[in-house]
Amino acid sequence: MPELRQDPVTETWVVIATERAKRPSDFKRPAEQRKGTEACPFCYGHEAMTPPEIMAYRPSGGRNEPGWTVRVVPNKFPALAIEEHPAGVNLGNDFYHLQAGYGAHEVIIESPEHDSDLATHSAEQTRAILQALRDRFSDLRGDKNLRYIQIFKNHGATAGASLEHPHFQLVATPVIPPVITRELDGALRYYEETGECIYCNLIKREFLDGERLVCENQDFVAFCPYSSRSPFELWILPRQHHSDFDALSERQIEVLASLLKETFTRFLGSLENPPFNLILHTAPLDLEAGEYYHWHLELIPRLTIFAGFELGTGIYINPTPPETAAQFLKVSLSEIH
Repeated sequence: MPELRQDPVTETWVVIATERAKRPSDFKRPAEQRKGTEACPFCYGHEAMTPPEIMAYRPSGGRNEPGWTVRVVPNKFPALAIEEHPAGVNLGNDFYHLQAGYGAHEVIIESPEHDSDLATHSAEQTRAILQALRDRFSDLRGDKNLRYIQIFKNHGATAGASLEHPHFQLVATPVIPPVITRELDGALRYYEETGECIYCNLIKREFLDGERLVCENQDFVAFCPYSSRSPFELWILPRQHHSDFDALSERQIEVLASLLKETFTRFLGSLENPPFNLILHTAPLDLEAGEYYHWHLELIPRLTIFAGFELGTGIYINPTPPETAAQFLKVSLSEIH
């Protein structure tokens, strides 16, 4: 029987369409045509094809040349950029609010290897990626015109990736996005009622139930959320309460890198490399949310199409219950194949 489930933080609804229940093998997609490395601006030796780098990790210490392990460059076609008008100034009128598109848009190139990914990167490489994300986050925090930093990864054309070389993106905005505002409001409401973090209690609940857990280690946990919006959606949270992503310690980065590799090995292997979005949710830069908000990663496979019902209501239809999805993802790769 279909179920309506409510997200405990945002209070949004999803339909778990159990009558349509689907296994990983039911989500067959045509293989995406690979473009290769010849014209890829992110490949090793093609440094001149990107804007001048913002930051890079390389033993030699040079700039805009080979020898790097992770490289950060401005997006060639930025969604937001530094403008002549300061952020927050209303350039519109008393009805329409308009302000300059102030912000930053950067690309974090994960590896010199064109075909590597979060399942096949070495542990050292994944640590370097996380360090680069944290370092760019910390640096941009110093701009007082910025209020939020969104880090995300698009994988596959269906998920919005125009280049197949593995990379993250970072967009820093002078406004707090509505999705984060809803999470903040829900988390604050719960904290005022109970004195506790709703995400910490959500983790406790998932360990208690057990059926949606996928993998864990001493510092992080990955599970399919109770109100999953899409088949095989996964969340990754720190087990200890932290509101800010850039507060990650070196040890936590190492432990998170390990969990990411295990999570993506299971995820990409079970679903045969699906398109997906990996999205960081963290506290705004100018808001004291440390007591009630909890940063986390949301991994959203693009296995279904959002259509009229979803767009008209904001209620997603998910044909794979998260409990079923978690069971598939727990299976070892040797058993999958």
